[in-house]
Amino acid sequence: MTYYVYIIESLKDGSYYVGSTQDLDSRLERHNQGRSQYTKPKRPWKLVYSEEHPDRSSAVNRENQIKKHKSKEYIESLVECSRHI
Repeated sequence: MTYYVYIIESLKDGSYYVGSTQDLDSRLERHNQGRSQYTKPKRPWKLVYSEEHPDRSSAVNRENQIKKHKSKEYIESLVECSRHI
């Protein structure tokens, strides 16, 4: 089953959130409904980046790899590169 690593951007303050899921549309909807404690106060969110992975394990590994950079610049470079594909 396909899993996704995704990055969403807060339209309220420009911050980013990195996550993984099987269903991008449903997950974004849950973020925007305020059903995630961390993202609730920063609503609304828009999807700005995603990548496919063949299984949950590889998606979670990639999610953690992105988070370990602890860099807004790194996230913005991923988002910018994806716009040129």
